[in-house]
Amino acid sequence: MRNEALVGYLLHQRPYQEKRALYYLFSQQHGVIHGVGKKGAPLFMPLQLFATGKRDLKTFSQINIASQDMAQTDRVQKDSTPTILEAAPYANISGQHQYAALYINEILWRLLPTEDPMPVLWQHYQISLQQLKQPLSNNELRLCLRQFEQHLFTELGFTLTLIHDSVEDPIESDCIYCFLPDVGLLPVLVHNEESEHLASDSGQTIFKGVDIIEMARLGITEQTLNHWSKLHRHLIDHLLDYQPLQSRLLWQQQQRYQ
Repeated sequence: MRNEALVGYLLHQRPYQEKRALYYLFSQQHGVIHGVGKKGAPLFMPLQLFATGKRDLKTFSQINIASQDMAQTDRVQKDSTPTILEAAPYANISGQHQYAALYINEILWRLLPTEDPMPVLWQHYQISLQQLKQPLSNNELRLCLRQFEQHLFTELGFTLTLIHDSVEDPIESDCIYCFLPDVGLLPVLVHNEESEHLASDSGQTIFKGVDIIEMARLGITEQTLNHWSKLHRHLIDHLLDYQPLQSRLLWQQQQRYQ
């Protein structure tokens, strides 16, 4: 690409020379793009920029804050006037919501392939950022994250099947199941009262059949939130090859000092 106009959101950055940074940009046009540009691009705000380069690492220039209306269009309008970069990095996302937004950014830049357009996920990312700018209860915040994770899993080709187990037998309410990301739900021969001990002793993700049926029937709701959170965390950890998330560590540190 040569001076291609892009709209995107900054997911992650690293220092690169004295006045520049290495950016991981989630672009509307090409998905995640890696590039080098002038330091100072903010998080969680739509950016207008130009990208040049044939290789994996592009050169980003004229990085400015785009309007929300511009971010909704299919391309950057030539007659639009961008806003000069601001110092405020979090665009009205404050408190605990910052950690949630950093978490969304981290799973995207660590899991998405480069230069693979994902327009549907792009829209859900924008919706999630708008939700995180609003006052949310703890459960509403968790629902926002679980819903976004589900869209991400779909884009990555992971469809969570809760109707049947790994051998295509229907889920039974009085059975116990172990979730294996590469296999699915595997029946476990154990009594209900022993299931919690099995999960803690083995480190496996264990579900009661009645809970799985409820998850399939209701989807991601406050009533099923804890079960979905357990399932999603296992799958995220698997996709990351069980490497720690820095945003999760920051969140845990913040909780300890409260």
